[in-house]
Amino acid sequence: MTPVPPTDAELNSLIIARLASLGIDLSQLPAGTASDPETGSPGRDAVLASLRSFMRGTVARIAAYQLPPPSGTVPVDPAAAAALSQQRAPMMYPSISTEWRR
Repeated sequence: MTPVPPTDAELNSLIIARLASLGIDLSQLPAGTASDPETGSPGRDAVLASLRSFMRGTVARIAAYQLPPPSGTVPVDPAAAAALSQQRAPMMYPSISTEWRR
């Protein structure tokens, strides 16, 4: 069965909830797509459209990332390949992530 992509309304709900959990309230932005002439803040609809585009494109590619087998090794057996596929995408500064997990 092929997964059904989320609708704009479903993605909006996810984005708004995720941002709210981080303390970001999109309702503070001006309504519509036009920027606020005084502050230059983007419109709420423009921000949601940009974040929907990000969610549909970039997030799927990051989630599908799998580490390649170490160079110079024999092909990895299926059990090891499954373990490798559970690892995160490489980070520029892994020490920061290590500190967060303590």
